[in-house]
Amino acid sequence: MMKAIPSLQLFLFLIFLSLLAFGLDSLGLLKLPKQAIFYVTNPISFGLYDSSNFIQRQFYFIFKARLSAQENLALKEQIGALLSENANLRTRLSETESFVSQQNYLDPKTYTLIPARPIGLGRQLKIDKGLDAGIKVGWAVVFNDNYIGKITQVSEKSSLVQLLADPDSKVAAFSQGLEGRAKGILIGQFGTETLMDKILHQEIINVGDLVYSEGTEGFLPRGLILGRVNEIKALENEVFKQAKIERVFDIRDLELVFVIVES
Repeated sequence: MMKAIPSLQLFLFLIFLSLLAFGLDSLGLLKLPKQAIFYVTNPISFGLYDSSNFIQRQFYFIFKARLSAQENLALKEQIGALLSENANLRTRLSETESFVSQQNYLDPKTYTLIPARPIGLGRQLKIDKGLDAGIKVGWAVVFNDNYIGKITQVSEKSSLVQLLADPDSKVAAFSQGLEGRAKGILIGQFGTETLMDKILHQEIINVGDLVYSEGTEGFLPRGLILGRVNEIKALENEVFKQAKIERVFDIRDLELVFVIVES
């Protein structure tokens, strides 16, 4: 009971102050104090409001930055997937075009061809077909009407192709130009170039002439392009003259090559 009395007194006192303030305000006696308080508190309120807006803008910026980063990452992944898919489609289209083009040069009714992708190039060309595709040592590898080389080694899933520039490569060949033709042997030179040797001096061969396979080896059809003459080497005291031969295309640009199946 003793504790309740002070609380009641405080309550009545607060009511009295409220009524007094209301009365003074109604009479306009608190206008000046209210203006003073407004001038004192307004800068603080404005500062708090401005700080609140600044903090909100910072959080919004951080949120948008993280959202943009996530969207950017997602877009990059989508672009990467589209580029990969586009590259695959371009590769398949190129392979299809190569396959169709090949049939225009070697009649599929006469020759059975196994398409293969080049997967490595050093002294020899590595292709992605081997014993599992029926590939055998000694078979010729072509692209359109161009001779690439001969299978020299076969594993389960891949094979090695001896190129014309290989030092162990020898192919009977003939050149054909507007002024005439010449016969010789095409031999590899240290894996970097090919040389047509054993050409008689009286036979006509000029820079720019195409060189073809004779087809006397058995595994190689006659008339496949071996390269183009880019230099003639002739000495008066020598029985034979020679010609440097360059390929008419870059093997590294090929999407597909074709192995001729021997029956």
